[in-house]
Amino acid sequence: MARVRDIGPGELPDDAAAIYRRYVHEYGPFANQVATLAHVPAAVRHLPAMLMELRAAATLPRRYLELAIVAVSKRNACHYCVGHHVPMLAVEGVPADAVAQIPDRVDHTALTDIDRLVIAYSVAVNDDPHRIRDSMHAELRRHFSEAQIVELTLRIALTGFFNKFSEALGIEEEPSGNAAAQ
Repeated sequence: MARVRDIGPGELPDDAAAIYRRYVHEYGPFANQVATLAHVPAAVRHLPAMLMELRAAATLPRRYLELAIVAVSKRNACHYCVGHHVPMLAVEGVPADAVAQIPDRVDHTALTDIDRLVIAYSVAVNDDPHRIRDSMHAELRRHFSEAQIVELTLRIALTGFFNKFSEALGIEEEPSGNAAAQ
């Protein structure tokens, strides 16, 4: 059970309520998370809106985004985020036995060199960004535009935020989370 009560869209100012409803309807099964964010209407106005805008822009291929989110969420032991994003990797064609090994083992044949790079970068950003070498950024530039690298880094850092937020406040995965993702 979450450590704070859920806030419904009816308790928010109209602009934040509209974003809340749209996010739950369009983005995915993250109702419990947005119901907790709703204690701070500014958070609802900006975080879900930004996530929806990033998804619509599709600057970063979904496979790499989901690999990054799962690697970081598993590293941070965020049950909520792992529960929601592991099924999305299946949609992206990553088999369950490969997903089970992420981020510690990335030698599965279903993972490409770019997948491995994304996972390594995700772990590095999450664990110790001060130690990321220029050679890793050079390798990223071989496969991604600067905008994609910035978005990947942003999403990795946001995943760490959402992991800590969800675990600290005890946000539970929605019962329909896995089915909705698939």
